[in-house]
Amino acid sequence: MQRSLLNWAAMCLMLLAASAAQARDRWTAQKATSWYEAQPWLLGSNYIPASAINQLEMWQADTFDPQRIDQELAWAEGLGMNTMRVFLHDLLWQQDARGFVQRIDTFLTIAAKHSIRPVFVLFDSCWDPSPKLGPQHPPIPGVHNSGWVQSPGAAELADPASYQKLRAYVEGVLEAFGSDRRVLAWDLWNEPDNAGQADYETREARNKFDLVAALLPQVFIWARSKNPIQPLTSGIWSHDDWAPGVVLNSVEATQLAQSDVISFHDYNWPEKFKARVAQLAQYGRPLICTEYMARSAGSTIDGDLPIGRSANVGMINWGFVVGKIQTNLPWDSWQRPYTLQQPPVWFHDLLRADGTPYRSREAEMLRAMSALPKGVSSGTVAAQ
Repeated sequence: MQRSLLNWAAMCLMLLAASAAQARDRWTAQKATSWYEAQPWLLGSNYIPASAINQLEMWQADTFDPQRIDQELAWAEGLGMNTMRVFLHDLLWQQDARGFVQRIDTFLTIAAKHSIRPVFVLFDSCWDPSPKLGPQHPPIPGVHNSGWVQSPGAAELADPASYQKLRAYVEGVLEAFGSDRRVLAWDLWNEPDNAGQADYETREARNKFDLVAALLPQVFIWARSKNPIQPLTSGIWSHDDWAPGVVLNSVEATQLAQSDVISFHDYNWPEKFKARVAQLAQYGRPLICTEYMARSAGSTIDGDLPIGRSANVGMINWGFVVGKIQTNLPWDSWQRPYTLQQPPVWFHDLLRADGTPYRSREAEMLRAMSALPKGVSSGTVAAQ
């Protein structure tokens, strides 16, 4: 049964690829470098307003909160940030494509007001595999990211008949915003080979990795068929060695072979972060770290930001304002919720709900390093 399903999925994907419009090629390393040199040094956070528990609550018409977004992006501007990584969701397109486009346009207008150009994420393999439109459940007390949802969900991923809807979403969003200079880049799939968290294991699609590995190349084709002016990427995140010549899984191989600019996640100690940058620099393309900062795991603004600045790596930490996603709590809160007392140190997130920094030193470093001319070493700021 599973073999038949995978064969059917492969056949559907072949038909979709054959019927796709002529896609632009992957950018050459020279074009990607020229694009990157024209940007300021990229600095930002993964962003969701404090009032939303997940992508659906952020973007649905009843809970879309432009006033809160405006306030929070003003705080980001004040920290010297010029980008934010922002997650979309395929169900929002199916629910109300026109309204979704209008709300994205509203978000981009607000972001441009604060000199911020977002990286939009289209798909995501992390957390709850059963997304549902409508009102979202409240946060589970004391638990990290208790309401985040995957896109596509497990049911869609396991059903090749749904892939036309996924294609319509990708192509529709890129058609609407692929020539919009307010958008910095497209992150097509967040951690696509993430198997999911143990708490959701029984609800994941069977053969999830194989299904994603077959679908990810098609997502790149769908996106490129709209000839976007922005770069496409999908960030690698697991394994210890990403250097050229190392054996990677098929998802990682697609990510590195198809991304115009290379993006990655790292939540390790600074020496590991520095080693990863050195590995990835060998591909000769611009680098953007699209997730870092887990303080109690060793990944910090103090340790990683100077390395990224000196290596001209774009730096986008996880977590901006503490809120309903509760990512100030560590991953182990799924095993032991922090209901009686808070952890000794915040895990993610930079600001409290009123906009004041969790650590003043972090805010000072962000402002100082964002103000440095491109190409100037960060050593002086880090040593202060």
